[in-house]
Amino acid sequence: MTQDIFQAIADPTRRAILTLIAIKALTPNAMAEKFDMTRQAVSKHIKVLHECELIRAEHAGREIYYHFNGKKMQEFDHWLAQFRQSWETQFNQLDKVLSTLKNQKK
Repeated sequence: MTQDIFQAIADPTRRAILTLIAIKALTPNAMAEKFDMTRQAVSKHIKVLHECELIRAEHAGREIYYHFNGKKMQEFDHWLAQFRQSWETQFNQLDKVLSTLKNQKK
């Protein structure tokens, strides 16, 4: 079953893992050392991120290093971009309304 990218990034631990491996590829053991949870719990988070293709595995001898998949995150960002202009327009309109109300109170 493929995981939903929104569910994957909704979890703060998974976001923290993404932040860690965006800086440097890590093994599951190295990741587990950064969190107050078991190696098995971290592995479950890694599995979700891997299924969403937000991270990719690279075997190096007996170790598996997980890397941040910037291309997948870029796809997600492109999808969000279609909404960004609408949000900015609405925020600008709200700023104008609030500014007008503030000036009326003076």
